Amino acid sequence: MDIKKMAVLGAGQMGNGITQVAACAGYQVTMIDIQQEYVDRGIAAIEKSLAKLVSKERMTQEDADAARGRISLSIDRSVCADCDLVVEAVPEILDLKISIFQELDALCKPETILASNTSSISITTIADATNRPDKVIGMHFMNPVPIMKLVEIINGKETSVQTNAAVIQASEQMGKTALSCNDSPGFVSNRILCPMLNEAILTLQEGVAQPEAIDGIMKLGMNHPIGPLALCDLIGLDTVLHIMNVLHEGMGDDKYAPAPLLIQMVTDGKLGRKTGQGFYSY
Repeated sequence: MDIKKMAVLGAGQMGNGITQVAACAGYQVTMIDIQQEYVDRGIAAIEKSLAKLVSKERMTQEDADAARGRISLSIDRSVCADCDLVVEAVPEILDLKISIFQELDALCKPETILASNTSSISITTIADATNRPDKVIGMHFMNPVPIMKLVEIINGKETSVQTNAAVIQASEQMGKTALSCNDSPGFVSNRILCPMLNEAILTLQEGVAQPEAIDGIMKLGMNHPIGPLALCDLIGLDTVLHIMNVLHEGMGDDKYAPAPLLIQMVTDGKLGRKTGQGFYSY
């Protein structure tokens, strides 16, 4: 399938990043959210990002203007009806995603591919809520979207080879490397990453070392660009906890049990950078 027209549901950090890379790749893309203020905030972030790329001479003003011209804004999901690909980037709440995919399934033309940017929720479960499970797939972009090269492509139980190929081609047109996996709790990225982050939290909890030492050892010794505790703060401790719970429940193995310190910090509202306090102060 030749993808020309896209929609992105959600104008937050992930949604506006996906919208930006799609527009820069030449796609006509509509960014949709439930309130005008969210859409306005999303397009302001895109315009700021494009201006930064121009100032760093990574993009011409002409190309930035052309990309901006390919972006439409809406608070009405019915504009998805004639899109070739719809990428959902709403909060990680299963019931919300299922209701959106049911609505999109009813709205969109039969050949439209419905993709989720979920970082942890089962693609097969989402697909089962539609009448087109062969055209439902995961497109897990990494944050920040304009910079990170990977798109983790997740095939549900019934995702077709054609759907996979079309989404890989679209990802590559956006300048990304697309690597595929099968649906499983945490997919590949978070199944490996989040237990490591959880282990770093346990190391702190048990008094083995202070945050600066834990992060420094992983950065200088393992060549990680950012330490695990600083990365937790960047991702959001609530998100890390959510993914650990998905892994723990999905795998049925206590080796994925979230660290008590992680649970406590989320309960206390210490979620990392977004609240100004996590393992570090911001």
